[in-house]
Amino acid sequence: MNAAQKKVVQYLNEAHASEQALVRVLQAQIAMTPRGSYRTGLEKHLDETQAHAERVGRRLQQLDQGSNPLSIVVGVAETVVGQVVALGKTPLNLIRGSGGEEKVLKNAKDACASEALEIATYTAIERLARDVGDDDTAALAASILADEQKMLERVLREIPKLTDAVVRADVKGDHSYDPTTTGAADAVRKATKRTETAARKTTTKAKRSARQARKVPGVAQAEGQIKGALASEGDLAIARYDQLTVEEITAKLSELSQIELAKTDAYERKNQDRSTVLSRITSLRGDEPWAGYDELTAADVQTALAAGDDELAKKVRSYERTHKDRAGVLKTTERELANA
Repeated sequence: MNAAQKKVVQYLNEAHASEQALVRVLQAQIAMTPRGSYRTGLEKHLDETQAHAERVGRRLQQLDQGSNPLSIVVGVAETVVGQVVALGKTPLNLIRGSGGEEKVLKNAKDACASEALEIATYTAIERLARDVGDDDTAALAASILADEQKMLERVLREIPKLTDAVVRADVKGDHSYDPTTTGAADAVRKATKRTETAARKTTTKAKRSARQARKVPGVAQAEGQIKGALASEGDLAIARYDQLTVEEITAKLSELSQIELAKTDAYERKNQDRSTVLSRITSLRGDEPWAGYDELTAADVQTALAAGDDELAKKVRSYERTHKDRAGVLKTTERELANA
């Protein structure tokens, strides 16, 4: 495989991982979106996204990726990162926002960012492929690019309607639907049940899963950084952010997840760029003990610790002391370390 083919394979691997991750995100969003034009659009794009992943996968096989062991490793790594991002986002998609209408609006805004990233990805692939004379890959990228552009346009057309629904619900008290009736609640219960079942099977499997999660650092920070670059004040976890003093903001930062810290960092740099705030954020930023940790309850963490090893307990203890500082979690880490 020559240098040009390697570069094309690299970009296709990135696109393939993104498509696979987006499938999980779309499934979560569909589960909590009421029937109507927006849900129909999401369902159609889910089918398109699955088809995109299959088409990109076939192109990778045609380029004889399997003959290059390094390409296989890179492809697997890209896919793992993409899936971790999707799994980390899914619980947030189901719980954030003041009501069902706002949850859907926030998801739609995220969808715009995702589509913009997809458009940039396939624009780059098409240009790269044409520059190196790979007409088949260029045609594939152009075809998928057209789908992504149509989806972005469709979501943007839905934003005003979704915003009107938020006003009716949160300002006028006229809620249009209950998110528990859309399938989201069932999705959460099923996911929780699967997690509990897997945790009960064997301690060895739980330890192995924890080690694998620790091999994918920085996922939450990367996601938050992207969101922060596009965020408005209302998207931040700290309410009335722009009206608070430096002291008030820094006092609240330790309560934020890594995603929210990264988002706040990007927002602060884009706006007031205060060194004291940025310095405090920097001191708090770091890898979670495992992907998705910040979204777990204390009870969830304690369950995971019981199936983990002493290395995991040390990571949780160190992270908790500088972040959420939950007494129950810290007590569990001490007990696990004492019994190690």
